Amino acid sequence: MAQRTFWIYYILLLNTTIQMVNGGFRKLFHKDIRYERLSLLNFTEVSKEYGYKSEEHTVITEDGYVLTLFRIPKGKNCHFTVQRTPVLIMHGLLLSSDSWIDSGPEAGLAYLISDDCYDLWAGNVRGNYYSRNHTRMNPDVDPEFWKFSLNEFGVYDLPAIIDYILDYTRSIKLNYIGYSQSGGSFVIMCSERPGYCAKVSVAIFLHPAAKMTNAKSQALRIITDVYQILEPILHNPLELEALPKGGYIQKITHDICQNDFIADKICRSILTMLDSYNPGSISVSTIRALTGHFPAGTSVRVMAWFSQVLNKEEFQNFDYGPVMNMKIYGRNQPSTYNCNATTAPVVIIHGESDNIVSKKDVEWLKDQLPNVLEVVYVKNPLWNHFDVPYSQHTREMLYPKIGEYLFKYSGNGVG
Repeated sequence: MAQRTFWIYYILLLNTTIQMVNGGFRKLFHKDIRYERLSLLNFTEVSKEYGYKSEEHTVITEDGYVLTLFRIPKGKNCHFTVQRTPVLIMHGLLLSSDSWIDSGPEAGLAYLISDDCYDLWAGNVRGNYYSRNHTRMNPDVDPEFWKFSLNEFGVYDLPAIIDYILDYTRSIKLNYIGYSQSGGSFVIMCSERPGYCAKVSVAIFLHPAAKMTNAKSQALRIITDVYQILEPILHNPLELEALPKGGYIQKITHDICQNDFIADKICRSILTMLDSYNPGSISVSTIRALTGHFPAGTSVRVMAWFSQVLNKEEFQNFDYGPVMNMKIYGRNQPSTYNCNATTAPVVIIHGESDNIVSKKDVEWLKDQLPNVLEVVYVKNPLWNHFDVPYSQHTREMLYPKIGEYLFKYSGNGVG
């Protein structure tokens, strides 16, 4: 009880301090801030700046969540016929589709894939700023809007997005790229929604987050543990939204990190505190751009779910406690996901300096999946979790293997 009370007061004090600092900082310095222009733009606007034509699509899930999906049908540097099998790329925790373009056309995976003549689709799961809408509920008024974890990403969001893309492109299958939480969400989908694995030619997991008990990031553990403590006692919808775009933390980070020196020293140190150090991998301009889009928001329950997977040996549904588990699942413990149901061919790409998803947990996941084609470790020994969306070296370090499997599993997806 004492520890619980400490964390409640700690998070309230931290929130108040951030509000005061943010308000004072913006009043004093806001007029003098020179924002990275791309940090103020959305996906279609940023891609247009670089000469890429993109589209915005709307997907509605079975339970009424309105998701935004972006498409680059043909890259600016694609001079051949576009491959027939579409490619879906999904973001990680607290990110959005913007994470695939923040590092620019020379490194952003959305650009690299579309330039390689693939029909590129970048999705957003419920709760981030691109998918903060519902057919019946208002996220600012209805607490039920925020009652979701990764389970709903896999059960509702991914199936809806996949069905939409296949219907729109008249394809039989697509290729899937899932980063971090979107690797785990794919496994959940295959476990809970029979038949959807058969709609994917190949699934490429980038640093997949499933079981995470060996994660080294103490900062991630502390942050998610606070949300795990607070989740059962929060009821206001504005409290149930975690780290939104436009919130105090995102605003003050965006403002402070527009200074090149601060972005390089302080903001880079924050990324290092959460993950590990890879000097020079993420450029200062990318740090300035990404802080306009990150954090992108999610539910408190998603953050609490990550606290659970960091501390449990099983990859399982959300744990509400014995009493609520009995009401929801009919048993004291939550149900465990059937990883063996992930029958689609899987390629795992990982970095050995990832402090968020460890090599041990990746190897565990590999052993649970029935159809792993290859596990690839990036040649750079310092390659870490945040390097996947943001490194300026993605073209050399990450894309060759992605491109190899996209090419191998493309071209046969049209009915």
